[in-house]
Parts: sequence; structure tokens; C-alpha cells
Amino acid sequence: MLQFIFLQTTTPAPGGGSGMLTMLFPFLILIVFYFFLIRPQIKRQKDQQKFVESLKEGMEVVTNSGIIGRITKINGNIVRLMVDEKTFMRVVKQSITGEYKP
Repeated sequence: MLQFIFLQTTTPAPGGGSGMLTMLFPFLILIVFYFFLIRPQIKRQKDQQKFVESLKEGMEVVTNSGIIGRITKINGNIVRLMVDEKTFMRVVKQSITGEYKP
């Protein structure tokens, strides 16, 4: 039988103290993701929630699907929009994305 002897070399890796940089790299990636992706999304969600809470009758708004209408009645989570003369739609408050400014 053949036996192999593995010798472990103790020569330092090229680049010196790259171990610390290797350990910091995942944390740096997480910080970049937080500041460029997560934080702006949270801010947009808060702004959208404030807008939905500030809805009032008479505002002209746009829904997610692009429907433009004037708010005629707010009943809890349901908003009634007048999209044309004598044409009304009921939509959920969260589907309203912004105020319409022609």
C-alpha cells in the first residue's frame, strides 16, 4: 500500500493582512445594500402611507392602473372616484398612487 504524506506549508499568503479585509467585505456589502436599496424603499413606503392618510374629498388623483378621478367619498378603506360625469368607481385607498397635476 502506498501512503501519502501531506505537508502543510506555513508560507504567508501573498498580500499580507488580507484576512481582515475578507472579514469586512460582507459587512461593507450589507451597508451598501442598506443605503442604496433598503433605506430609499422604506422612505418611499412612509411617504406613500402619509399621502394615503392625507386623502380628502375633492382631490384629483391617479390610481396604480392609471385611472384619473376626483374623490367624492371616503368610507374607511374604500374611496369613490368620479372618473366622468355620472361615472363612479370604488377603489381601495392603497391603490391611489398620487395627486393628478395636469
